[in-house]
Amino acid sequence: MSDVGEAAGVLPQPAQKIADGYAVDGAALGLGALLWDGACLPGAQIRVPLGMLNRHGLVAGATGTGKTKTLQLIAEQLSANGVPVFLADIKGDVSGIAAPGEPGGKVTERAGQVGQSWEAKGFPCEFYALGGIGPGIPLRATVTSFGPVLLSKVLQLNRTQEQSLGLIFHYADGKGLELVDLKDLRAVVAFLVSDTGRPELKGIGGLSTATAGVILRSLTAFEQQGAGDFFGEPEFDTAELLRQAPDGRGLVSVLELAAVQDKPQLFSTFLMWLLADLFHDLPEVGDLDRPKLVFFFDEAHLLFDGASKAFLDAITQTVRLIRSKGVGIFFVTQTPRDVPGDVLAQLGNRVQHALRAFTPDDAKALRATVKTFPNSPYDLEELLTGLGIGEAVITVLSENGAPTPVAATRLRSPQSLMGPLAATQLDAAVKGSPLYGRYAEAVDRESAYEKLTAEHEAEQQAAAGTAGTAEAAGKAAKKAKKAPRQPEDDASLVEQVVGSGMFRSLARSVGTQLGREISRSLFGTARRRR
Repeated sequence: MSDVGEAAGVLPQPAQKIADGYAVDGAALGLGALLWDGACLPGAQIRVPLGMLNRHGLVAGATGTGKTKTLQLIAEQLSANGVPVFLADIKGDVSGIAAPGEPGGKVTERAGQVGQSWEAKGFPCEFYALGGIGPGIPLRATVTSFGPVLLSKVLQLNRTQEQSLGLIFHYADGKGLELVDLKDLRAVVAFLVSDTGRPELKGIGGLSTATAGVILRSLTAFEQQGAGDFFGEPEFDTAELLRQAPDGRGLVSVLELAAVQDKPQLFSTFLMWLLADLFHDLPEVGDLDRPKLVFFFDEAHLLFDGASKAFLDAITQTVRLIRSKGVGIFFVTQTPRDVPGDVLAQLGNRVQHALRAFTPDDAKALRATVKTFPNSPYDLEELLTGLGIGEAVITVLSENGAPTPVAATRLRSPQSLMGPLAATQLDAAVKGSPLYGRYAEAVDRESAYEKLTAEHEAEQQAAAGTAGTAEAAGKAAKKAKKAPRQPEDDASLVEQVVGSGMFRSLARSVGTQLGREISRSLFGTARRRR
């Protein structure tokens, strides 16, 4: 599948050894041409085997070094090979992947340097937005499926508060109280610390008023930031990310996040929900000749900042195991130090753009980055600070699974537009999608809030009626003691019990529970099984 130009003479021996490490017999993605001794060698092509893209990867580098264009380059070629891609567009400049690129002198010059036959192409895309904030098909999750672990991360709860939130979800799952949006969760928390609800958790630890207060205040602050739009129905089906276009190319799903850049903790955790949900639903497939999906996790350091050990362990296990389900994950961040060691150890493909060493901390980060690479003939400390825009140090996994030699590389140019789509084009693409009608309008059906509110109102009405008839009931009871007991009295008693609010509530809970099964993953995420 190579579009490499003619080899430019015989390569120097060290360069030839590196180039040999990137020889690929099967399908591969072309990343660029080898840099050696100050020269770009188009005859030494740097490739990554398509079948190794589910072995995960890291794209790192300082701001402005070309990480976004590297994502675009890899995503284009995955799509061309029929592999669906998910991209988080933090700055709003990846949407151009849907449109053909613009030819020009710089593109032509770069193509000649790296041996690329450049042709302007656009790729099939779907555009999403969290809760419909910003341009894109609204992407929502229910609170029930998001689960207590990820929600605790977003709300920045401590360990004790996280455990209490888990208890609240456990109660709601067991009673069939569906937590669709944040008002449902607030209603259940308030109920469980009320005089009526407090006994419900007595046997399994209970919920303190102080902890409930912290959770409720955190939810209120969270909602005031606009996060309430992200939770609700219709819930997004993550299987939509696995589709191909009618022409067989992989669909590129672009999550537009520019409108929520001020909520980084939320969108990074929401990306983890997408990944955890895929992990929960996909079957084991082992090693494939091409991934089912490649998932790019931008601003990855936000996911790990302040994370508990249990949360990090769950991420590590998900990354380790999702490979066998055909999903590849690329973490995108500034330095490898942003990613915990246990996660970094799972990332077999590395694209490291330039790093800066302006401060002692920068110098320390540079030395730590160098130590994460295999031995190489390059002086990596010097090389990493001297790379230009669109250049990177690369090592990937070869077809036999072994690491390739470290290669300084001048990267190819993306074939799609290197910039955002015009607003009118993006709006037309969103509204023209077959998914728009399915997810555009929010639905607010009966769930925990409505059920608990209705039950509370019924109890108040019953209490008011009881006070008005107490005297009459006392007189009737005295009269009944003097009369012989009749069989119909037993039937009347049964009718009273069946007609009571408590019995109706129990019946609803049991009926709902029979119609659904909650199973939770490592992250406490869940899907309702009907």
